Amino acid sequence: MRIGLVLGAGGVTGHAFHVGVLQAVEAVTGWNPRSADVVVGTSAGSVVGALLRADVDDIRPRPPERSLIPATGARAPRPFASPELLLRSGLRPWTARFGKVAAATLPEGRVSTELIVADMRALFDGWTARPLWINAMRLDSGARVTFGRDGAPTTDVATAIAASCAIPSFFAPVEIDGVRYVDGGAHSPTNADLLAGEGLDLVVVSSPMSITATTTRFALDTAGRRLSRYYLAQEVGRVRKAGTPVITFQPTPADLAVMGINAMDASRRLPIIEQVAASARARLERPDAAERIARLAS
Repeated sequence: MRIGLVLGAGGVTGHAFHVGVLQAVEAVTGWNPRSADVVVGTSAGSVVGALLRADVDDIRPRPPERSLIPATGARAPRPFASPELLLRSGLRPWTARFGKVAAATLPEGRVSTELIVADMRALFDGWTARPLWINAMRLDSGARVTFGRDGAPTTDVATAIAASCAIPSFFAPVEIDGVRYVDGGAHSPTNADLLAGEGLDLVVVSSPMSITATTTRFALDTAGRRLSRYYLAQEVGRVRKAGTPVITFQPTPADLAVMGINAMDASRRLPIIEQVAASARARLERPDAAERIARLAS
């Protein structure tokens, strides 16, 4: 069986969500996520995906050992991160996603993503031997770029992760070959549609930024989570239309109660892993998941 793994954006709490999901999947099915035929990672998911490809035993998030540091360079941050992308969005509003418009409109971030990727640089020499696709967004055009995929700009894994994790208005854009990149979640929180037509037998999606369909919740992040769910449904539809079954894991009400609304709250990481592992096990035990679980266990 050829299995694809999609790991979405979500900050520190999203990283913990991925760990809980993957722990449950391996415990219930015996499938090791490190054996995935292709891993698609966006923002926090790019970090987890890289750790899997590096065969790191402990993939749990750790509080940063470095303080937040300004990005290097004498140029003052731009009050609008990308006037050119804002203009493009205005001229073609039907192509404008909320994340793209926000990335263009908000001030340019000042914090270096080096605090995220410094430890990653020692793990890789070039790119990974097995497919790892890391998503970022060009700040000039809003186009998605998938590092590690054929035709993408060449860079190293750590720099690609830095670009994928450059949250607009907080982290400074990451420049690669003269092009500025920001968080791939500005294009899509999961980018699961990349696996449509890839000839896989199953795609497993961990989506920390969305929400289960039955959740009734009133919180500051609910609208954003429902929008993320909408994007994910569109992407999963493309994968299924191409003939590949998909199983998705999205935060339940119990998960969200533990995750909170601050995606960068590292103090919640261990309770999140425990809670999400429990809810993911329950998801795997549902009758409607049986056929897809059989593919993982074979």
